[in-house]
Amino acid sequence: MNPLRVVVWGENVHEHTSAKVNAVYPRGMHHAIAEGLRDLLPSAAITTATLQEPEHGLTEERLAATDVLTWWGHVAHDQVKDAIVDRVQKRVLEGMGLIVLHSAHFSKIFKRLMGTSCSLTWREADERERLWVCNPGHPIARGIDRSFELPAEEMYGEPFGVPAPEEQVFISWFEGGEVFRSGCCWRRGNGRIFYFQPGHETYPTYHDRNVRRVIANAVEWARPQGTWVDAVVNAKVPVEPIRARKH
Repeated sequence: MNPLRVVVWGENVHEHTSAKVNAVYPRGMHHAIAEGLRDLLPSAAITTATLQEPEHGLTEERLAATDVLTWWGHVAHDQVKDAIVDRVQKRVLEGMGLIVLHSAHFSKIFKRLMGTSCSLTWREADERERLWVCNPGHPIARGIDRSFELPAEEMYGEPFGVPAPEEQVFISWFEGGEVFRSGCCWRRGNGRIFYFQPGHETYPTYHDRNVRRVIANAVEWARPQGTWVDAVVNAKVPVEPIRARKH
């Protein structure tokens, strides 16, 4: 089997505008996520891309050579060019995996693929979060206990405006009482999609060993299972002979 090729995409804005975020992620959240993947998936080829690069770092050639794309965004969703969203959507339908992280629930690509508002309830109050495993046998839950906790996270709560997940891996409880479907799977075309809620920029969530394990598991789960290419073919020559009929 060929090495898994992963691109970690980051908006890379907060890290340069907030001293608090920069103190937690001095090289950017995308580098912390990539570091976790390199540690847990040593045979994979892990690279990063950001909003500020030409074509947001997602040229047609690069996406064609990508098995799984992870996506984190927040304050600059509207700056992502629609042509790049079209390009990513096409690759997901062909079979590329997509891991959508935290506030990327409002990204153009996730809303496009879900076909819904993807809205939710939220609150920033340094709340403890407990993530419960709904399906212990799911590959994304491999190596994760019955539950794990994060000492502080941004609260995301129901209702979550997405289609019913095809598979539910995690559900979260927050200190203020809300719950949230924090680990959800879908398929679009030939591609697998996983949304994972933890990851607010002011908390060291992407340094947490359980969070890193979940993302690494999700990347392995989302790897292409085959390739489907969109093509419009005029099948002039039938597979079987067609009997002539009188009209």
